[in-house]
Amino acid sequence: MSEDYDLRQGRGALLISAPHVGTQLPADLAARLTEAGRSLVDTDWYADRLYPFAGELGATVLRARWSRYAVDLNRDPSGASLYPGAATTGFIPTETFEGEPLYAPGDEPGEDEAAVRRARYFDPYHAELAAQLARIRAEHGWALLLDAHSIWGTLPRLFDGELPVVNLGTNSGRSCDPALVASARAAVAASPYSVVVDGRFKGGYITRHYGDPAGGVHALQIEINQQAYLADGSRTLWDDAKAARLSRVLNTVCTSLVGFEAPQLRPSTSSG
Repeated sequence: MSEDYDLRQGRGALLISAPHVGTQLPADLAARLTEAGRSLVDTDWYADRLYPFAGELGATVLRARWSRYAVDLNRDPSGASLYPGAATTGFIPTETFEGEPLYAPGDEPGEDEAAVRRARYFDPYHAELAAQLARIRAEHGWALLLDAHSIWGTLPRLFDGELPVVNLGTNSGRSCDPALVASARAAVAASPYSVVVDGRFKGGYITRHYGDPAGGVHALQIEINQQAYLADGSRTLWDDAKAARLSRVLNTVCTSLVGFEAPQLRPSTSSG
């Protein structure tokens, strides 16, 4: 068992990754963080719990244990922005989504500390993710990576108005076969929930780095508006009834994806 992540290995083609659900902080880092940082406000609270049916679908589930404030597993370690020109947080976050500082002035992590954190927290998760995708692709001829996220639905610094309930990200169509995306979108559109494809969130580093349809790996980010499953008036409390309704729709989405059969889901002969 790893101290960096939880892994439940399944036998199907679906892998659900939950890189931002972790709430652990190393003691030395927790002592340095501001009150806003210690609240872990930007956690994807319980995003993995929205897929209780994963085992029934034969899915492999990989979930992080460390908080994104230790290192963001869904950001480019080179420091390149996912959304140039737009507000976002970095590989080693120094502020919350709402712009509150995570460190006292002058105590922000430097390049050397970032390198240490990458080796300690980032690399183990991504090594496991890559290994599981390779295993699934070898067993099934293709792999479907669903990167499971959630975010508070009203964050004026990041986006205008309220976020749709289900936000599908495909790196502008480059990380996942269009037929799979259309199937996922249709499943949500038939529900009471709003849905958008490649809106404010087009998929983070994981979607963009691993999504390779020509190579048989299809990556789809699902970003959920937390107000659809957290208790009214709370940013952290799980609501059983709201979450159950949303999970039924996500079950329909995932069932449609794992049951999809099309020749283009397998790698092209040129990709090996």
